[in-house]
Amino acid sequence: MTANHELIGRDEINDLEAILSVSNTDVDAVIHTVGANLDAVFTWDYERTRPALGKLYEKAKTSQWNVTTDLDWSTPVDQEALALNEMNREDVKFFGDAVDLAGTPFAKWTEKEWVELAIEGQNWTLSQFMHGEQGALLCTARIVETVPWIDAKYYAATQVVDEARHVEVFAKYLDEKLSGHYPINAHLELLLDDILADSRWDMTYLGMQIMVEGLALAAFGFMHQMTTEPLLKQLLRYVMSDEARHVAFGVLSLQEYYKELSDAEMKERQEFAFEAAVRMRDRFLQQEVWDRMGVSVKDALELVMADEGRKMFQNILFSKIVPNCKKLGLLDRNRGWLRQRFTELGVIQFEDWVDTGEEYAMLDEVAKDRAAAAGA
Repeated sequence: MTANHELIGRDEINDLEAILSVSNTDVDAVIHTVGANLDAVFTWDYERTRPALGKLYEKAKTSQWNVTTDLDWSTPVDQEALALNEMNREDVKFFGDAVDLAGTPFAKWTEKEWVELAIEGQNWTLSQFMHGEQGALLCTARIVETVPWIDAKYYAATQVVDEARHVEVFAKYLDEKLSGHYPINAHLELLLDDILADSRWDMTYLGMQIMVEGLALAAFGFMHQMTTEPLLKQLLRYVMSDEARHVAFGVLSLQEYYKELSDAEMKERQEFAFEAAVRMRDRFLQQEVWDRMGVSVKDALELVMADEGRKMFQNILFSKIVPNCKKLGLLDRNRGWLRQRFTELGVIQFEDWVDTGEEYAMLDEVAKDRAAAAGA
């Protein structure tokens, strides 16, 4: 049995049959429970010994925003007009010109079907953002409970508020501006279950702060750049300002802790990072959308996975994750185990992009310079 099979349940990363074998079996359930056996950790050491985390905490206290009052919910949203706009843009249309649609159901699609696909795609994407943010809400509450440092508990408590706000804002946008919800994608649900089931506080950090939040930050940035809808653009800008702090929190906390871990302990973290990366990539295949559109999911995904433009989009979502893993020492420990896996996944080219901790520090300095210039 290969290492891939042990970690992700298949030998080949792109084994379509294995990807499709993962499905959500409780789509009608309202409650989903994840068992966990963990210790709640008090610390009686209240000395503030981690100034970088202290700076994040101070920034978080002054950066809160209100979903109800800080966004203009009177903004009209015409989902069909947005879909038509997307259809006419080369940079966002679903299949690239190099994909041969002859002989497929898509060859006979009229404008009506393509508009419906774009609408369902937006409903699906915002639904998955909402579900992921609830996962972040639970995980960050777990960090408050289990992390042993007072500075980390202080900051994580502010992130719990952030994540509740993110769930609220995506739910409100879906309910008031879009046209339908989707249940959680099966690959995303499995990943969140794995993160919450692990009792080690640093695994919660790694799974949520580095992997899930890192990919979300890139996805939000891509959508913010591409959308022409003003309310969504403003919403995403607010959410992204929080998410950058959240990922920086993970980098700053784990960088210190991982320096002390053995090779065997680091191997467990490397394997977890790889498994998380594959699950997140698989969730962006949007199986549920194709099923709702009445198209063979397998046939659709064969075209999606052959589309070089779509691959490029999926890969760039890892542009925040890979440099952060490098900064944490995860890429090259154990003879470059994770480097090899990220190479196989096709995302290693992002390793020298700016990591989120450094990026957030640079943005903080820019903000200070602007404030000083305004006061001069």
